[in-house]
Amino acid sequence: MTRQTPPRLTPGRGRRPAPEVRRATLAAAADLLFSQGIRSVTFEKVAARAGASKVTLYKWWPSPGALAFEAYFEAVQDTLAFPDTGDIRRDLTTQLHAFVDLLHRNGSVVAEIIGAAQSDPGLATALSEQYTRPRRDLAVERLTRAREAGQIREGVHLEVVVDQLWGACYHRLLLPAEPLTTDFADALIANLFLAITPTTHRAR
Repeated sequence: MTRQTPPRLTPGRGRRPAPEVRRATLAAAADLLFSQGIRSVTFEKVAARAGASKVTLYKWWPSPGALAFEAYFEAVQDTLAFPDTGDIRRDLTTQLHAFVDLLHRNGSVVAEIIGAAQSDPGLATALSEQYTRPRRDLAVERLTRAREAGQIREGVHLEVVVDQLWGACYHRLLLPAEPLTTDFADALIANLFLAITPTTHRAR
């Protein structure tokens, strides 16, 4: 999915429904986030662009960082959908390629969000509850179905598999000694499957 930059929004007149105000707020926050970085996402700037009240923003989000994260996630969540074709290696490859592509396009934003979460409890909570834990759960659920289908051997720690694949991508994003590429993603998966698949599946 190619992210479309939301249009600039101007304050409206009259009382708008809360869902409309929320959509306008997230669009304005995404505009600032992707064009100027997370430091530009303040309640004052977003409220002015969205035609919303700062009081409303304070009520809905614990911090500007939490708002910036939700705006980011709204823009990219379709890209991160986890496929299930019945072939776990194919599905991991598809998902990891999409993730690497996302980091190529928006890596600086992702790095800023992770960095800001270290000192922003509201953002840290939003990142964990709305993104990190749900994404891990989706991956573990897919890996569990693959194990039940005999594509992954018993005894493999599925949470650690998630760390090995996605954690390695985050490592190259945040500590870029080596490039983050789809070839790297393929190498991660190839190494992983030497260890986690039953012997009968390794010749595929």
